Amino acid sequence: MIAAAATAATTAAAVLPDGLGWETLVLLCIAAFAAGWIDAVVGGGGLLQLPALLLVPGITPLQALATNKLASVFGTASSSASYYVTVRPSLRTTLPMAGIALAGAYGGASFASFLPASVFKPVIVGALLVVALITLFRPTLGAVTRLKYRGTRHLLTGLAIGVSIGFYDGLLGPGTGTFLIISLVGFLGYDFLHASAQAKIVNFATNVGALLFFIPLGAVLWPFGLVMGVANFIGALVGSRMAIARGSRFIRVLFLIVVAVLIAKLGWDIWNENLR
Repeated sequence: MIAAAATAATTAAAVLPDGLGWETLVLLCIAAFAAGWIDAVVGGGGLLQLPALLLVPGITPLQALATNKLASVFGTASSSASYYVTVRPSLRTTLPMAGIALAGAYGGASFASFLPASVFKPVIVGALLVVALITLFRPTLGAVTRLKYRGTRHLLTGLAIGVSIGFYDGLLGPGTGTFLIISLVGFLGYDFLHASAQAKIVNFATNVGALLFFIPLGAVLWPFGLVMGVANFIGALVGSRMAIARGSRFIRVLFLIVVAVLIAKLGWDIWNENLR
């Protein structure tokens, strides 16, 4: 992997626009590492990684979105493996969720070029505000696992979460892991640690689903994506191990911080779009 990353890094530096060099690639890798760490704990790493790609001159929004998904696949694979080995989330629920989320993400990505993000952003901000208030004023939420349903109803609820958030990830993406975690905590009754573990596996599937749509379009910038993917992988490994060691309380606090940042970021986007 290291040899492949070095080759990709050389290629990526070679295809950078005039006036940009290794420092740009280093900054992208720092953003990818931080994004992998945040994503592994509570989701929302795309808040760093996607804007970093969009700052590179010559990269279109579609290329940035597709390349972000490639880098994120590495991170979600890393954190999924770490969580599975230690936390052992139930695959009976997680794998069907992941499968239908992959299909949902492919469908969402196919709509991404037709529907403006501005249509959804106010709704997302409202949903995040509700999520933040519920989490803030219910300190016992997600402290321990108390499953709300059993059997078929449990699985069907999980599938509904998977397809809806998978579609959202393919269509827009910001905060997908965050929405997955709070849905698993609020609707199914998992604690934050087990919800994070399952969310990473499902999020890995949504990234793959979106890539299945973007790769045939030729939108993925492979040298950038592979180099950032290695940094994202390492960041996710560090983040998942820290989350496992510190438990649900640590995840809950960081979760609230990330939700607040998401609200601020999307709110700022809405403000700027309305001023145009």
